[in-house]
Amino acid sequence: MILESTEALKKRLEGAAKLENDSFQVTAPAAFHGEITDDLVETAVFAKDKAAKAGARFAIRAAAGAQGIQPASIHDLYSAMGRQELSGLTVPAMNIRGLSYDTARAFYRAANKLDCGAFIFEIARTEMNYTSQRPSEYVAVMLAAALREGFSGPVFVQGDHFQASAKGYSADPAKEIDGLKAAIDEAVAAGFYNIDIDSSTLVNLERPDIKAQQRDNAEVCAILAKYIRQAEPADETISIGGEIGEVGAHNSTVEEFRAFMAQFTTLYGQDDGIGKISVQTGTSHGGVVLPDGSVAKVKLDFNVLSSISAVARKEYGLGGTVQHGASTLPDEAFHQFPAHGACEVHLATGFQNLVYDHAMLPKDFKEHVYAHLAQSCAGERKDGETAEQFYYKTRKKGFGGDLKREWWGLSREIREAIGSDLEKKFSFLIEQLKVKKSRATVARYVKPGRPKASMRAELSAL
Repeated sequence: MILESTEALKKRLEGAAKLENDSFQVTAPAAFHGEITDDLVETAVFAKDKAAKAGARFAIRAAAGAQGIQPASIHDLYSAMGRQELSGLTVPAMNIRGLSYDTARAFYRAANKLDCGAFIFEIARTEMNYTSQRPSEYVAVMLAAALREGFSGPVFVQGDHFQASAKGYSADPAKEIDGLKAAIDEAVAAGFYNIDIDSSTLVNLERPDIKAQQRDNAEVCAILAKYIRQAEPADETISIGGEIGEVGAHNSTVEEFRAFMAQFTTLYGQDDGIGKISVQTGTSHGGVVLPDGSVAKVKLDFNVLSSISAVARKEYGLGGTVQHGASTLPDEAFHQFPAHGACEVHLATGFQNLVYDHAMLPKDFKEHVYAHLAQSCAGERKDGETAEQFYYKTRKKGFGGDLKREWWGLSREIREAIGSDLEKKFSFLIEQLKVKKSRATVARYVKPGRPKASMRAELSAL
C-alpha cells in the first residue's frame, strides 16, 4: 500500500513508532518485521507525494538503525585480509536490478539461516539509470528488506563501476571527472560507504610500455580516491576499489598491477588508498550470448586471481583481487574464488536470469516486457543478431521506468515462488564462497559509524 501523505504515514505507524519532523521513536520493534515495512518501502519507492516518500525513507532508516541495521564500510575487513590475518573467504557483491525488495529479502533469509555477515549489495552508475534506482532509494530498500527479515548488523552497499568514459575523458577530462565526483557525492550521502572506481576504461594498450598504458587509469583513480576521502563521513573509512583491466578485454597481469600501483601510490600517498583491485580473468558482463540465447562457456584463468592477490596482500596490504562477470559461471566454479584469493566476486545476471526464466513468471507478462524492449532498445539491435540474443542482452533494461511498478505489482504468490528459488541460489553462493558463519568475523573487524537518519536529507535526495 502506497501512503500518499505524511498524515497517512503517521497513521500507518501508530502503535509501532512515532514520527515527527526529524524525530522518530520506535515503540514496537517487532512490528517492523511485518507488513508495515512492506507499506513503508512501497511508499519510499513509489509515492508521488515527496514528503510522504521522504518520510517513509526516513522511517525505514531510523527503524533499521534502532535494530542495529546500518550502512557500513567493508574497508576494515579487507584490511585484515591485507595484513593476512584473514583468508579463505570471498565476499559476494550482488547487483540487484529488479524485484529489489523481494530479492534482498531472499538474501537476508539465506544469511540468517547460514549466519552470513560478509556480503555487499551494489549497483552500477548505469544500472541506477536503466533500473530507475537512485542511491537513496536503493539503500532504503536494502535496509527495509533487512528490517522485514529480522536481520541485524552492518549492511554494505556499494557503488559499482563508477566508470570514466574514455571518449568523455579524451574530449574534456575535467568535465568527466566532475561528473564522477557528483555521482560520488550522491552515493556517499545516501550511505554507499563502498565505492569501486573504474578508470580501467582509460588504459591505453597502444602505448609502448605497461607504465604508460596504465598512467591515465592510475591518475584518475588517485584523483577520485582522494575526493572520496574528503567526502566520507568522519566515522567511516569508505572501502575503495580500483581496476586494472576492463572486463571483456585481455587478461590482467602482475606487471600491469605493479605498474598501476606504483603510479597510484605516488599520486595518492601510502595510507588508506584502495583496498582491492578488480582484474580481468576471461569473463564478460552477462556472458557471451549464442544465437539460441544460451551463454557460451567461459575459460576463466584462476591463476590471475591467485598471483595478483598474493602480490596485492604482500606488497601493498590490499585485501586481494575482485572478480567481475561471474554469476553465469557453472556452479562448480564458485568454490574456486576463495581457494584462489579473491576477496570479492560480483554477481548480477544470474539472479536476473532466474527471475526472467522462472516457471511462475507469467508468459504474457514476460512478452509484455519484451515488447517494451523491442521498442525502447531498437537502436541496440545489431545486424545478424537473433531475437534470443537481443532480448538476453537488453532484458536488464526491462526493470525500470513504467515497468518497475508492474514488477512490484506481481502477485504475492509469484513473488514468493521466485523469492524461494533466489534464496536457494543465495544459500548455495554463501556456502561456496565460504562466507557461512561470517557474522562473528565481520563483527570483529567492522565497527560501523552511527549515521543519524534525517528527514531533511531524504527530502534533499528527491
